[in-house]
Amino acid sequence: MKTTLLEGKKPAHFDKHIIGNLLLNVATPDEVRQEKMLIGVRNEAGDIYRLIGATKLNSFMNAVEELFDLGLVDELQDTEATQDGCDAIFSEP
Repeated sequence: MKTTLLEGKKPAHFDKHIIGNLLLNVATPDEVRQEKMLIGVRNEAGDIYRLIGATKLNSFMNAVEELFDLGLVDELQDTEATQDGCDAIFSEP
């Protein structure tokens, strides 16, 4: 899986846990957006500051599970639609 921090957005206080729990390769925003499935992560200000891109459904589901384990919630859990190009958007409850 690939990840990138979005320019001008402050990482959330829990970001170090995401990096510690998921095996992520740092890439450019364009490279991450080319992945098949995208996960967005919001900071305390409500901005999406990190994108995580997954090529395979298995990788995507593993990432989603890890983010749930960190106590985050998926805003798009009950919808089939994407938002801001993301298949899932995680934030603190």
